Amino acid sequence: MEALGGYPTKSSAFRAKLFKVLLSVALCMGSLYLIQNKLSKSRKPKDFYSYEVKDARGRTMSLEKYRGKVSLVVNVASGSELTEQNYGSLQELHRELGTSHFNVLAFPCSQYGDTETGTSRDIEAFARSNYGVTFPIFSKIKIMGSEAEPAFKFITDSVQRIPKWNFWKFLVNPEGQVVHFWKPEEPIEEIRKEAIVLVRNIILKKRQEL
Repeated sequence: MEALGGYPTKSSAFRAKLFKVLLSVALCMGSLYLIQNKLSKSRKPKDFYSYEVKDARGRTMSLEKYRGKVSLVVNVASGSELTEQNYGSLQELHRELGTSHFNVLAFPCSQYGDTETGTSRDIEAFARSNYGVTFPIFSKIKIMGSEAEPAFKFITDSVQRIPKWNFWKFLVNPEGQVVHFWKPEEPIEEIRKEAIVLVRNIILKKRQEL
C-alpha cells in the first residue's frame, strides 16, 4: 500500500530494509559455511601419521610420533592359530630394527571369529606376558564396515584390500604412505628385506644432512 503522493508507507520501507538485512546475513552465513567446509577438507588426513587413535587404555594419541620412521601395521589377535608364530616373529623384527627407525604397530580386531574377545588392556597384558611383546598395542578396533577405524581404513583404502583374517601386515614408509602388504602366510623374511631397505634409506638421509 502506498501513501498519498506515491511514496511508500513507513511499514513497507521497514520491511524492505529488514529484507536487505536478512539477505545480507544469509549471504554471510553461506560464505562462512563455504570457508569452513574448505578448511575442513584441507584438514583431512592425507597420510597414516596424520590420524589419531586410542591406546590400549583408551587414551587418544597422535600417530605423528611415528612420522619419519618405518611402521609395520598389523591386525593382531590373541586366540588365533597364527598368534604364537606371529607375535614371536613380530617382536624379533621390532627388536632387531630398533625403535629409532622402525616400529611394529599392533591393532587388535574382534571381527574374525572369536579370536580376540578380551578388552584392550587384557589383550596388551596377554601379549606382554606370554610373548614378551614390547611394540605398541592399540585399542581394539573394527576393520570392516561403517565403524572401521579411520586410521586403519586409510591403510586398507591405500592397497584396496581388507584383511580376510588376522595378522595381515602393511608396511608404511616415513611419509605415512603404504608401500607394501603381506598376507599372514607369507614369510617374515620377505617383510624384513623390505623394511631394512627403508630403514637404511632413513639412516643414509640423516648422515647426508649432518
